[in-house]
Amino acid sequence: MAHSFGTDVVVAGAGPVGLTAAAELRRRGVRCRIVDRLPERLPYAKAVGIQPRTLEIWDHMGLTRTVLEAAAPMYGQLAYVNGVERARIDFALPPEVPYGFAALPQYETERILEEHLARFGTGIERGTELVSFSQDADGVTVVLRSASGAEEEARARFLVGCDGAHSVVRKKLGLTFEGSAFPEEYMLGDVEVDWDMPPGYGVRAMHHDDAGEVDDILVCIPLPGDSRYRTSMKVPPELSAAARDDGADRPADGVAHGLDGRIAPALADIQAVLDRMSPRPATASRLRWSSVFRISHRIVDRYGDGRVFVAGDAAHIHPPTGAQGMNTGIQDTWNLAWKLALAIEGGAQHALTASYDAERRPVGEEVVARTVRHAAHGVQADPDDPGTVMLREAQLLLGYRGSPLVGPDSEGPGPRPGDRAPDCTGLTAHIAAFPLRLYDLLRDRGHVLLVYGDGEQGRQLAEAAGEFSGGRVATCVIRPAGSAPGTSGPPAYADTLGEFARLYGVSDGAATAFLVRPDGYLGARLSPPTAPELTAHLARTFAPADSGPR
Repeated sequence: MAHSFGTDVVVAGAGPVGLTAAAELRRRGVRCRIVDRLPERLPYAKAVGIQPRTLEIWDHMGLTRTVLEAAAPMYGQLAYVNGVERARIDFALPPEVPYGFAALPQYETERILEEHLARFGTGIERGTELVSFSQDADGVTVVLRSASGAEEEARARFLVGCDGAHSVVRKKLGLTFEGSAFPEEYMLGDVEVDWDMPPGYGVRAMHHDDAGEVDDILVCIPLPGDSRYRTSMKVPPELSAAARDDGADRPADGVAHGLDGRIAPALADIQAVLDRMSPRPATASRLRWSSVFRISHRIVDRYGDGRVFVAGDAAHIHPPTGAQGMNTGIQDTWNLAWKLALAIEGGAQHALTASYDAERRPVGEEVVARTVRHAAHGVQADPDDPGTVMLREAQLLLGYRGSPLVGPDSEGPGPRPGDRAPDCTGLTAHIAAFPLRLYDLLRDRGHVLLVYGDGEQGRQLAEAAGEFSGGRVATCVIRPAGSAPGTSGPPAYADTLGEFARLYGVSDGAATAFLVRPDGYLGARLSPPTAPELTAHLARTFAPADSGPR
């Protein structure tokens, strides 16, 4: 029973992935504890790239404005080989995509998420380590150890491990972590660079040996601030962690991944690489921090078992190429949180939480494979057309077609079940004197049924959806351009610019309904929509009203 649980969900790890999980759970009314073994936030600019899809997620959560005011824009990348410019990649996206690419130091991302979480009355339990756990049919018992060494046993319905590449949750759950490590070592530096490169552009400079292989590399990513960059480059022999490694500091799980805190390259080490590799004369100054790091590529065999799940680096690690890691992890917990919330409410089919693995593990596999290819050859070597490459890097093409939760595939134009629901503008109503975006209608909601057609049909479908889901599905009617929004029944909006019709592939004469999930992906496309067909689809997600919480 509910009173036997001290909390609903324990989240282990307070990086961007764990903080997103906790914030989204709390936003949905779920009791949540988030613990982290570190006594304070680390001041390192590790993961810095923010993808457009992540900004869309944070828009739904209500914190994008804060991020936009803190971040720096990423306009593109300049690629050089042996000092000669080989490619200029502009990060151009279709006009209906509401956000571009951005860069923000990881500690700033964590600060913003932590402050957002605090709005719900929840803070990080710092200096608290997850030691062990056990689970049964009803919940999870966790053992937590504080900085003083005192241990606490706590009971929760679910446990989410966002505790990094050396995850305790993953190891205790018995998940495999197959993959391998790159032999190369790299160093990171957060510096200011005085050169004449265009602001807002990343720089990737490579040197090819006589055989055409890359034997030296420099990558500079712009950060907020005047001429500030996060630089990465190969490590000189004298700073090699491997050369110093006597095995004493090797991780117990054998996964050598991430920063090595024993070694901090000096400004002169970074300047030496700039002198050798920069396509323009460059002077580095104001070194904020530096480190040596190693890269592995691994993925778990399952994203969870029973009531325990892993996300982010605990589930998949890979090269930092394209800034995919943190963003993929954030999307992991964005996918999981609404499912856990619905399960805890008692409105979920029993298999709903198991769909997390079915939907997210294929994404993790694709990202790991793609970043390994790009690390070796660069994004510009991708065989797809530039527009497709850019959409994929922006994580706008990731989806869940074929998932057990989504409806059967559809033909014709527009998004299909499992695809991201695209944004559009030009939606008007009677009261607002300005056009709305579709994402304005979806923000801060759960499932939303979008009915393109007349108000009466929308009313009938809204009644069927509401009755079956226990009131958990909101309905909005989208009327064709030139028609009045309507004043009775579900909220109605006129598609004054025709953008919804164009992007969703509908026509004036064909009524169509789209069920948008809480994570912004299409669960179903129904044309023509009927109440029995709609409720049959809802049965994939929602349980009978008397099923009780999980």
